[in-house]
Amino acid sequence: MILYATLCWVRLVIASSACLTAGMLWNGESPQAKEVEENVNSYFNVLQGFLLLSHGSTVGAGPTLSSSIHESVKHVVDCSFRLMKEHVSLYGSHNKEKKLSMPQIVGAVWEACSALKKVPPTNVTAIGRAMTQVAVSMKDVLREINELKPASSNPGDETSDNTPSKAESKPEDDDISDDDLGSDLSPEEMKVAQLAHGVVSETLVVIKELIRTITGMLKLETPDDNGKFVGSLEKLLKMCQGVGAEIDEIGACLYPPQEIDAIKLALEKMSSRINEIQQEVESFPTSSEPFLEACSGLRTVLKQMEAQLNCLSATELTTKMQNVAVIN
Repeated sequence: MILYATLCWVRLVIASSACLTAGMLWNGESPQAKEVEENVNSYFNVLQGFLLLSHGSTVGAGPTLSSSIHESVKHVVDCSFRLMKEHVSLYGSHNKEKKLSMPQIVGAVWEACSALKKVPPTNVTAIGRAMTQVAVSMKDVLREINELKPASSNPGDETSDNTPSKAESKPEDDDISDDDLGSDLSPEEMKVAQLAHGVVSETLVVIKELIRTITGMLKLETPDDNGKFVGSLEKLLKMCQGVGAEIDEIGACLYPPQEIDAIKLALEKMSSRINEIQQEVESFPTSSEPFLEACSGLRTVLKQMEAQLNCLSATELTTKMQNVAVIN
């Protein structure tokens, strides 16, 4: 795993080397070719050591932690290559504008190195952060549901004698507005949206409790478990992301005309995933009562919404059959 103290040392070495490199261009004299060569060689030796250390830090890291490490390391390397490229291109150059850009390039290296301390130190932390991102996405869906509003019950209230007709409207008045996006729901659709709000809210509770449960397992992450514990956490993350995808699907289907069949399918998948997540959590040797209670609450609202959707589907089918009978 990554050692924080070692990372801090590497961060300071790389950043200091970057400043020394750029400083050669700000001493009032043009550096000699030999100086430029030695400086570049020295910097890349440090960078090579950093890459070796970074590679070693991935030992025992799962896919999520490895991805975080790779992303941060790549950012340092990309900024470093840009610095060296500019450094070499400025040799013998009288372009003052390019020289003025060097502090920004050096600053980018400093920032990339400083970001190393934000890399998750363990698999548990990395996976916990990834699950937090799923929760953030769910909050966005919840916010969008809250923005849905019922359609006006009296269409005549929306117009008045002073309001110009569409024929009299100017072309610039035809710009798309929020009302044109179809966010106004019928009473039946509003009921579905309210039920979906409950489902998303309860799912958020489940995810939050899952994160609390996982972050309490730091002591369970040991090098001698052959990756079984990390593998279980990665499996939980994938299932959690699957639930997040279903929440996104439900949120998208709430806009009129609502896709009831798609919502019902998403609810079925969610119910299955929640069962799988609970089974995985119950396999850990830790107490998870709050999480189990959250799962129970989510199942309740899932069943309520499924029952309501079935009623709406039956009512809609009856109405269609009556209309067909009248036509015949």
